[in-house]
Amino acid sequence: MSTHNDHLSDVELGAMTDQLDQMHRDQALPAMHAAVTEWIESFKEAGQGVSRKISSRRTFLLGTAGVGAGGVLLAACGSSSKSTSATTIPTPTTASGSLTGDLAVAATATSLENLGIYAYKAGLAAATAGKLGKVPPAVATFAETAMKQHQDHAAAWNSALTAAGKAAVTATDPALTPTVNQKFSQVTNVTELAQLALLIENIAAQTYQSAIPALSASSSIAVAATIHPVEMQHAAILYYVLGQYPGIQGSQANMFSSGSPLAFNPTALARPAGDYTGS
Repeated sequence: MSTHNDHLSDVELGAMTDQLDQMHRDQALPAMHAAVTEWIESFKEAGQGVSRKISSRRTFLLGTAGVGAGGVLLAACGSSSKSTSATTIPTPTTASGSLTGDLAVAATATSLENLGIYAYKAGLAAATAGKLGKVPPAVATFAETAMKQHQDHAAAWNSALTAAGKAAVTATDPALTPTVNQKFSQVTNVTELAQLALLIENIAAQTYQSAIPALSASSSIAVAATIHPVEMQHAAILYYVLGQYPGIQGSQANMFSSGSPLAFNPTALARPAGDYTGS
């Protein structure tokens, strides 16, 4: 591909993706499942939501299935070789505002995870359609891996929402969907797609970082705390794809500039819980 810079090694990227996947399956996913189960049990004890059986591992299928109904795939590419746009995610409306507290955070987090799923699906479909030039197999494998992890995250949050008697979130983040649609319509190569994915990952990571102190239940805090490092790993790998140091960018304006790593990850891009709930 024309944007396949000299720094990018398919072997190294493949190794990073393998490590990412192993850490997710061996550490993050079991910890996230345990935290969600504990959170669901707290609903049962409070007489809230549905039956105890909702805490089974099958519950996570709710989230994975739900995001499939949340909008039209971004990557239904048009006939022009200069643009990947044709059908985009419908801009969703916010909910009634009935979600508050930890459940509001869960809903917004799910909508961000849904947005990540659609972005990676869009990229993979565009690559398959030949819209991005030559795409190294390791890049596609990373996109597939990150997308699956976002699906796991969305499923976890949705399992808690449905256990509390709330509807699963199948929409993408309402505040960010128009931006993603607009930027994706301009994507013509892997570098531009990686930049878009990085924006989503950084927003998600910073939202989790900002939300953790605002959560009240130890179990919901644990859910967010197990997901946040995974989003940071996604971002770090995307920085490698782009040939940049991870953690050098503090805002969207300087996200792709050079510089020194920051001592602490910023939260300037964090989204409020009201992004989804309308509260």
